[in-house]
Amino acid sequence: MAPLEVIGDSARGEAYAVARLVIDGDRVVEAEAPGMARPLTGLTLLEAAAVPGEALAADAVADAISRVFTAAPDPRRVAVAMSGGVDSAVALTRAAPHAVGVTLRLWQDPAGPDGRRACCSPDAVIQAREACHALGLPHVTLDLREGFREAVVRPFVEGYASGVTPNPCARCNGSFRLHALVDFAERAGATALWTGHYARVVERGGVRLVARGADPEKDQSYMLATVDPELLERVAFPLGGQAKTDTRAEAARAGLAAADRPESQEACFLAGDDYRAFLRRHGVPDAAGPIVDEHGRQLGWHRGIWGFTPGQRRGIGVASGEPLYALAVEPATATLVVGPRRALAVSTVDATGRLYVRAEVVEAKLRYRSPAIGARVEETPAGFRLHLGRPVEAVAAGQVAALYVGDAIVGAGVITAAAR
Repeated sequence: MAPLEVIGDSARGEAYAVARLVIDGDRVVEAEAPGMARPLTGLTLLEAAAVPGEALAADAVADAISRVFTAAPDPRRVAVAMSGGVDSAVALTRAAPHAVGVTLRLWQDPAGPDGRRACCSPDAVIQAREACHALGLPHVTLDLREGFREAVVRPFVEGYASGVTPNPCARCNGSFRLHALVDFAERAGATALWTGHYARVVERGGVRLVARGADPEKDQSYMLATVDPELLERVAFPLGGQAKTDTRAEAARAGLAAADRPESQEACFLAGDDYRAFLRRHGVPDAAGPIVDEHGRQLGWHRGIWGFTPGQRRGIGVASGEPLYALAVEPATATLVVGPRRALAVSTVDATGRLYVRAEVVEAKLRYRSPAIGARVEETPAGFRLHLGRPVEAVAAGQVAALYVGDAIVGAGVITAAAR
């Protein structure tokens, strides 16, 4: 195969950098990359990815390398998902000296007020690269902005437009992000992918499953509930057995720049904005309409249907003899249905998804911050139905139902309906 020329560039304000590389197999045979700490010619792509440089220059080289990156297999090598934060930085130090860092550049709304703290921002990419280069390790950036916008952002907008309450972070972590990272690990010749999630991997009945992290305050297993067990053959969560405070202490002892870095924000594509303003900018109108009770009697008017989710009390603005809560939204007529708190309670929940291992009795977690509730599981053609051990309030279509037996997630799906 003939050598391949690749061009990468980067810009910050009026500053601009460009890099030109000629690649033969997995080796740089010609390079024009001003601003790098040393010449790239003669290096493998893996070696070139470890060369530091001025921020824009390194960004341009990374852009060029990402288009063609590959590396020969090495049984010692571990790919580490880097966010620029403390968790991934500690995971990286544990995997050194045979680690290769990888950061996903994901789409953010350019109209958002502040995307700098997001795990996929340009600043986060630079921080992740600098963490790798400080240890003499390679770092690769994958530009997945358009794929992310299609796989995560579009369903978020369409979900709200159809009257459900989607969970974009669960969709990203449980599907889009991990698939992309495992694919990269294979290209990088790595035997495993490590991430900084506070979760664990356990085996039940010969199937590898996501399990709760040891720190209940930081447990992120719910966000990984929809991960295909087959992916877990290549994935590890090295921080899952410890508390966040232990991670920060470990980072401080190692002298890592990320030791005191604040947490990244949720729903990174909002770029620090309120989701209602985001929806408005992306084609979902405010949809003012009537407020009705359970029997269809009109009680008042609301200014925008997308501001309400099941269980919400604040902002309804209708006087009544007892507190009223949002029960449901009906997008076709922009109607908000409200009722007393007792009307929120449901006993059955339907979800599209699957059981990873056979289970009849589980603990079901129906929102990220909600406690798990005992339930019986009935498999259906589309997924499963949960018969809850007691009525539960504020169950929202679009959220993920994660099913636990002990600490292990034995099944998961997206909630489609709930009933009394």
